[in-house]
Amino acid sequence: MSETGNGVDPRTAVPAPASSRPPTRRAVLAAGAGAAALLGAPALAPAAWAAPSASAAPTPPTSATSPTPADLAPYASYWFPDSLPKGAPGPGIVWRSLKRWTPESDPDLAHNMATVPLAPRFTPVPPHPGARAGQARIASLVSFGPTARNPSQGSATADYYALTHWAYIDELVFWGGSSGEGIVLAPNAPVVDAAHRNGVRVLGNVFLPPAPYGGELQWTRDLVQRDSLGRFPIAEQLVRVATAYGFDGWFVNAETDGGDSELASRMREFLRALRAAGEPHGLRITWYDAMDTTGRVGWQGALNELNQEFFEDRAGKVADTMFVDFRWTPQTLAASGALAQRLGRSRHELWAAVDTEANGWNSAVRWDAIIPREGEHVVSYGFYRPEWTRNHLTDRSPGAFHRADDRFWTGESLDPARPAPESGWRAPATAVADRSTVTALPFACAFNTGHGERWYQDGLAVSDTPWNHLGLQDRLPGRRWVVDTAGERPSVTLDFARAWRGGSSLLVAGALTAPAAVGLHATRLPVTRSTVLELVHATESGPVAVEVGVATREPAAPGEPVPYTWFRADTLGTGQAWCRARVGLSALAGKTAYGLAVRITGLGKRAVAWRLGSLSVRDRAAGRRPASPAALTVDASARHEDRAWLRLSWRRAAGPVRHYEVSRVLPDGTRRFLGGTCGTALYLAAVPRAGRERAAAFEVRAVDELYALSAPARTALAW
Repeated sequence: MSETGNGVDPRTAVPAPASSRPPTRRAVLAAGAGAAALLGAPALAPAAWAAPSASAAPTPPTSATSPTPADLAPYASYWFPDSLPKGAPGPGIVWRSLKRWTPESDPDLAHNMATVPLAPRFTPVPPHPGARAGQARIASLVSFGPTARNPSQGSATADYYALTHWAYIDELVFWGGSSGEGIVLAPNAPVVDAAHRNGVRVLGNVFLPPAPYGGELQWTRDLVQRDSLGRFPIAEQLVRVATAYGFDGWFVNAETDGGDSELASRMREFLRALRAAGEPHGLRITWYDAMDTTGRVGWQGALNELNQEFFEDRAGKVADTMFVDFRWTPQTLAASGALAQRLGRSRHELWAAVDTEANGWNSAVRWDAIIPREGEHVVSYGFYRPEWTRNHLTDRSPGAFHRADDRFWTGESLDPARPAPESGWRAPATAVADRSTVTALPFACAFNTGHGERWYQDGLAVSDTPWNHLGLQDRLPGRRWVVDTAGERPSVTLDFARAWRGGSSLLVAGALTAPAAVGLHATRLPVTRSTVLELVHATESGPVAVEVGVATREPAAPGEPVPYTWFRADTLGTGQAWCRARVGLSALAGKTAYGLAVRITGLGKRAVAWRLGSLSVRDRAAGRRPASPAALTVDASARHEDRAWLRLSWRRAAGPVRHYEVSRVLPDGTRRFLGGTCGTALYLAAVPRAGRERAAAFEVRAVDELYALSAPARTALAW
């Protein structure tokens, strides 16, 4: 995979600044589980939250042996299989042996554990007849950050690859690794939690680099070593890591040349052992087309007799899928699909590599060799580095990124039901059917993308710090954006200037010369006499009339319009603040909601700017407030001047919890949002002292699926 014509392989770069030093990883109590958002130092302006009724006793000042700030920051984990490189690691890098790893000795485990289970998904009738169900699927190989010093919990910047088009992806690989840092990577929890919420599996990466990039054949031998009982200890460790961290398997890429047939045979036995050990846990393996049965690296660009035994041998399945190298041709893909079928496997268990790292949607791809417009799809395909949609931008603001990312996945028209004439790029939405996980009540979406310039609560900014954390992302509409109108099509975007909750909202803007219906979520929601649908929305230019649509059946065929039943929701004047509109759905009782939409009608001659801050569907009876977490504790802390770095943990709240939110309580009783997490551990960096306060007070609250907040658990850190 290193020889793709894109110049120097970025995986060998060490991004840590020269001034940083390797963290010593002093012993830290890592209680709880999960990943948390680090939103940086909080602003000290007042916030619109109520003052606390009581405060926990402050944690006493730490001793002279306390950790330093550099010791406390948790990072995504990476290892070498066993032996380490010669010499010393570069700045900011820690060399670790996977063979010696244990969950009990992992100081960052609580911050790297994903907690959201993999959601089941369904395939609705596609909005365009060209989008096929049950044929080609999509894998995505993404580098979300550097190998070393990749934050476990997000960071204090909105400049992040906040992937939201999960509806078209089956498998995501947490790409990275280098000979100077580590070659086995575990995905960080925010990525896994966001993917799982949308039904997408996430694989860690085992990258045995080519020799020109520092690869050593000894690392391949370390990976496939046997112990005295004939077992594969690294295979067992890989399963142990995946189950402890909560992700779904491994992408194995053996590109270090110089082996022989004996090593190749050992590799195949290792894969079989890895799959057997992981199968009870639902883990998967994807094999990359590099090493062949001679033990040498010979990228085939095909499934053929030289590599098929890493996919399927006489004893059965070895890998669940194979990623076919970029050297494929139309002929080799056709032959590969045919061979997969002769082996009793699906041709769509092969991913044809599509390199988008350098040119994104300008990449030259022979699409008809993979997903022809006429006839069955030949194989599935996998994007290599689609985060080009962020990396190529000069303006890397969240809004600019999402406009680019929507174009990549949906196409130039930004409407999967009405794609623009094809000009080279075949957008996934025009070829692959979308999927959804919205199948149960209650359901809510605040159109939060997992990053933003501020954090909003009930329409008010309660943190002015830019942030990213994919684990806090909502289940967003999969089809962006299907708009039905007899007039001029308005712009529909995820916008970051205002939000009801999180960092973003849905903005519909333009001259509405006719009513415009915007398709939102594909669903399978049961409707009863007590079911209600609620909108929180606002106008900036208007006035407008707003209706909500609920479809109680699917279209008869792909490309047919969704048959919504429309309900009047609200009429808003120009410049109106956030308003709540509630619609009872008792008229549809006993039916299933297959889709949700909104329809906006302009009531004046002005252009319209209308925001949807939140959409929810629930039973009318008010739900109970979620139970509170308990035992909020400062596990470790460090101070420098009037700032503190600390790790918090708490006990999980009883009952269902979407995520937790941590706030700072200022001396005047106001609160500032610091971060959120799907688990029960949070790292905070550079928390400033507020004036001459004697202790910094913190609270954690559980948040349910409708974003209701629990009572807080509290603690404090003495200055």
